[in-house]
Amino acid sequence: MLIGNLGKDPDVQYIEGNIPVAKFPLATTETYKDKTGNVVSQTEWHNIVLWRGLADMSQKYLKKGSMVFIEGKLRTRSWEDKDKIKRFTTEIIADGLVMLDKKKDQDMHNQQTGNSGGYEDNQENDNENDLPF
Repeated sequence: MLIGNLGKDPDVQYIEGNIPVAKFPLATTETYKDKTGNVVSQTEWHNIVLWRGLADMSQKYLKKGSMVFIEGKLRTRSWEDKDKIKRFTTEIIADGLVMLDKKKDQDMHNQQTGNSGGYEDNQENDNENDLPF
């Protein structure tokens, strides 16, 4: 389970059978005080992969900077690059996603991009102070 902000807009591609797959980096930040009382922030980057309906939703409603709650599983895969060096990457394959941006922020984004409906239709009884989980 992760809560963080998108590092860039979701990159959606379609694989065989016209199945959408979205990928984006997610930044999570931990803030704490060190021994001397100084505030220290530590940011980690995660590679997120969304399939099918979640990929479609991300393309419609998420953008760089959007705050999301992601739940999923880790997958590590390897390949050989063009120089025959073995490379590894670890991704989070999302099973669930909750958009955490405040409704007014989403409305502002919709006005800027010309989107309407969808998010608002699913959030009719939403109180922006309620936690999504």
